Amino acid sequence: MITFLSGGTGTPKLLRGMQKVMDRHEISVIVNTAEDIWISGNHISPDVDTVMYLFSGMLNTDTWWGIRSDTFTTHDEIMRLGIDEFIGIGDQDRAVHIARGEMLRNGMRLTNITKLLCERYGVRENVLPMTDTEVTTQVQTDLGLIHFQEYWVRAKGRIEIQKVVRSFNEPPVATQEVIEAIEASDAIVIGPSNPITSILPILSCDGLREALRDKVVLAVSPFIGDAPVSGPAAALMHASGYEPNSIGTFNCYAGLTDVFVQDIRDPVEVSHSVRFDTLMVDEDKSVALAQEVLRLIKAC
Repeated sequence: MITFLSGGTGTPKLLRGMQKVMDRHEISVIVNTAEDIWISGNHISPDVDTVMYLFSGMLNTDTWWGIRSDTFTTHDEIMRLGIDEFIGIGDQDRAVHIARGEMLRNGMRLTNITKLLCERYGVRENVLPMTDTEVTTQVQTDLGLIHFQEYWVRAKGRIEIQKVVRSFNEPPVATQEVIEAIEASDAIVIGPSNPITSILPILSCDGLREALRDKVVLAVSPFIGDAPVSGPAAALMHASGYEPNSIGTFNCYAGLTDVFVQDIRDPVEVSHSVRFDTLMVDEDKSVALAQEVLRLIKAC
């Protein structure tokens, strides 16, 4: 089995290829939940949903969020009624948020809710929230401390940030299911997701780093030069004190990696890295990178 650490865009592109070249029951994914947010009384877990929708065949891979061919009738009506729902939520997608919110209010663990939703959507892979503890990524701006979704979706990443803050009432703890998945794995793959807002929240869960200590860990850089393939990773890396490039990504993972993968176009040199085409612009590119990752793992 291989366990992946995933956010909501870069790593799912790799998972798109992995599900074509692996036994899908041998894939576990530990997913960031620090970007979760309650909107209009419902609970959005954006990274979990992206992974779940991908494996169920429902994901809108034009946007890498939401459900393909979804409608937005409820969102449009809510906006017309004057509710500032700053995230565009599709009708089918909203049904998932409503169901999850209701189950959370009834005292269910997010891990169990995710398992139930995946079963109902026919997902064969093991999709695991990083923790059942509520934790939120916020950014410090001139407007004060705001939720990451406010920064990235509402402000479209156009405001300056001074630092990234992880907020919680209780320190997040990796679930037993997460630890067991790692222990049962032949290798751990840190996908090309945002190091600061997607991967570090996972690594910050109590018990996670210790579980990785004796495992082969392969990481894929999300950077080419000083620009991420997608998203606001450069600004977030800078605000967190890391170089916004592959060296900064390598340092961000603080010696966890046994194998570090860079893109063939990346002008930044990381010692002892290996290079492949990591721009997964279509399914064939995702499959090609997945095959190279498997080859590297087998060689370790």
